[in-house]
Amino acid sequence: MSKQVYEKNLKTWIEDEKAALELIAVVGKLWFDKSIELVIFRNQMVDRSASELLQLHHYAREVVQHPLTVQDTLGLAKAIYRSQIAPSRLDIGRIGVDWLDEKAGFPNELAFINKKLIDYIGKDKINLKPKDVILYGFGRIGRIAARELITQAGKGQQLRLRAIVTRDKSPEDIIKRADLLRSDSVHGLFPGTVIPDVEESCIWVNGHKIIMISAAKPEDINYTKYGISNALLIDNTGVWRDRTNLSRHLKSKGISKVLLTAPGKGDIPNIVYGVNNRQFDVESEDVWSAASCTTNAIVPVLAVINKALGIEKGHVETVHSYTNDQNLLDNYHSKYRRGRAAALNLVITETGAESAISKVMPELSGKFTGNAIRVPTPNVSLAVLNLQINTPTTKDAVNELMRQAALKGDLVEQIQYSFSNELVSSDLVGSPTPSVFDSPATIISKDGKSIVLYVWYDNEYGYTRQVIRLAKQLAGVLRLSYY
Repeated sequence: MSKQVYEKNLKTWIEDEKAALELIAVVGKLWFDKSIELVIFRNQMVDRSASELLQLHHYAREVVQHPLTVQDTLGLAKAIYRSQIAPSRLDIGRIGVDWLDEKAGFPNELAFINKKLIDYIGKDKINLKPKDVILYGFGRIGRIAARELITQAGKGQQLRLRAIVTRDKSPEDIIKRADLLRSDSVHGLFPGTVIPDVEESCIWVNGHKIIMISAAKPEDINYTKYGISNALLIDNTGVWRDRTNLSRHLKSKGISKVLLTAPGKGDIPNIVYGVNNRQFDVESEDVWSAASCTTNAIVPVLAVINKALGIEKGHVETVHSYTNDQNLLDNYHSKYRRGRAAALNLVITETGAESAISKVMPELSGKFTGNAIRVPTPNVSLAVLNLQINTPTTKDAVNELMRQAALKGDLVEQIQYSFSNELVSSDLVGSPTPSVFDSPATIISKDGKSIVLYVWYDNEYGYTRQVIRLAKQLAGVLRLSYY
């Protein structure tokens, strides 16, 4: 009997893998033929293996508590390809759940898709005009942004990475930059081709020609001579955070907007995509900030809790992986304690998270304190939110609030819900969301008015995904979306 069960289970798995392989082909055709990107509960499906797609379906079943199978997803993906849906980003996990609930009322998947996505059908629904992008600086965030811009290029109807600005561009420098883009100790090998071209002063990445530029001053660069115009410049250096200096980029020929990948000072809008990105007029502002990785991690969670329960006050303690700002070995540093060897010590340091919260959510201004501990890990950090709330609650109620926020609403791209009792930081390298809510770790006081929440985040990749989301809005190349 046990052998029969074994053979049956193995046969089922093989059939699932065959369906997943077929699904990979349909996902690719949708992406490259129609600029339709399928995701499954915010997890990308493009460039995934069959085993990875099956694992994503397992996660979906656990979180949404519906028996969604890869065969269900395959049938829906085929129907989407046969329909006339405009360029869009569709959560087929969410669509699949709706299909399981409603399929009795439809003769087939195509009829369901045409009814469910009727507002998305028609070429006139959206007209995308590609936007040139410049990366100013090519450090940790710059290289991950380059990888992601190429990965998300598809038909080339959204953001097009055209150039990278570094301090110098000698032949050796171009080769080294290409090597650093190709291989990463944290995020692994880039799944594509990276070819340095010294004669053309560029790097070819998956067929995209990326020009390497060097200049002493940002205003000295004439991007138009490279065929670049009306471009969005993403400043990854963090050298300047004020409007005066960041506006120097706008004096360059070919630049129309600037996006800083660090907290902006003064009156520069600090944006956490999904929370306050709709509160500003894109056309009325030329200099923007994507805030910090920590701000992007905690604000989505705070927004959910504040709306449902009301936050009286709180403290944010960040357990943050070390960064290039620290010293590898003991040496002089302008800030206290950061001069001590990063890979050997826990280092108490300051964080701007509490002040950043008030910039993104003014209603919480003055209610928070914050501090940080740098720890000897190269990536993935943890925010501990100690909150006093106005409405008494329970652990189950708080976790359900966060589970629902991860499944539907405005923050599905920002919050991932984790139910694992064994989750550790290395599990989250490459997480696409800026916030991963650790539900088993939630702590509630006996009176129900003091709660402690644990929020993980890939402070490199998860944050960069937020930068790209904001960049698409600023560039006016957002597709239709269904989550």
